[in-house]
Amino acid sequence: MDNTPLILLAAGGTGGHLFPAEALGVELIKRGLRVRLATDARALRYSGLFTRDNIEVVPSETVRGRDPLSLARTGFMLAYGMLVAVNLVRRLKPAAVVGFGGYPTLPPLMAARLLGVPGVIHDANAVLGRANRFLSRRVNAIATSLPGVLDRDPDLAGKTTTVGTPMRPAILAAAAVQFASPEPNGPLRLLVVGGSQGARVMSDIVPPAVERLEPVLWSRLILTQQVREEDMARVRAIYDRLKIRAELAPFFADLPARLAASHLVVSRSGAGTVAELAAIGRPSILVPLPGAIDQDQFANAGVLAKVNGALRIPQGEFTPDRLAAEISGFAAEPARLTAMAAAARQVGRLDAAERLADLVVKTAGI
Repeated sequence: MDNTPLILLAAGGTGGHLFPAEALGVELIKRGLRVRLATDARALRYSGLFTRDNIEVVPSETVRGRDPLSLARTGFMLAYGMLVAVNLVRRLKPAAVVGFGGYPTLPPLMAARLLGVPGVIHDANAVLGRANRFLSRRVNAIATSLPGVLDRDPDLAGKTTTVGTPMRPAILAAAAVQFASPEPNGPLRLLVVGGSQGARVMSDIVPPAVERLEPVLWSRLILTQQVREEDMARVRAIYDRLKIRAELAPFFADLPARLAASHLVVSRSGAGTVAELAAIGRPSILVPLPGAIDQDQFANAGVLAKVNGALRIPQGEFTPDRLAAEISGFAAEPARLTAMAAAARQVGRLDAAERLADLVVKTAGI
């Protein structure tokens, strides 16, 4: 039986939660520790450090409505997940449990607390997420990507360490690629992403925005866009008609390399996306997800917008005319893109995985 200390990582099944967990896992393995991941079934489609052999699927449920039936379903699934998580923690005997946000982190972290196992949470957002907010008073240590997140709560600030967002190896490799400003009449590489689940607003706004560009820009544009399957035909039809060089897909496994190759990125402003844009140093137009309870994406985008590393456009102002004007402006003044890339890069942290690993090892007492 292997007596090497095990760290159980817990994360929701989206890229924004899984990628920092993967980055920490890589660093912990380098230090001679073992890792396993507790998550939901969505994570099984991601490739990388975690495979089916080292993933534990723990049932959970997001709060999808306030009606009694929805709340009862959420409560039942979380209670069931708690039973599974307690058995999991008893079986694995981890030295610590580290959560990265999302409702699937609740059962493993609560099981750790119940069984006296040290718990750590990491939050990549400028505002603490709901699951982490609930767990914050029930764990031994809190790690944040950005400074000042919990300064207004002295009880939590005392156990909070700012470490940055752990970056997986592919992002670290992409960060080594220098930004190359587009030539005045050369290719303009535009990357459009909507998060790991895709975003319909990008399919609604970007194609008509491209159509509004001067025709001379059509021949310069090299477009890569994340498009949901149900939107694929209508988006492709517009680009084909305009003879735009466009690559469309619901998901890009090599997204870090595509970020590094881009002159401009148009994206939502999830915490992971913003951290990766900063680490790699790429200019962006960020469209925060509207309607969020704590407006976390608006705050995330503000981190880059504040240093002029990104342009933040609320979704209500994100129109084809506005986007076309911004793209045209950047194409005419490529020096602005170079300045934005450098500004974004100043915000990036490439040593976050090491800093978080230090905190986890210290909290676990190993």
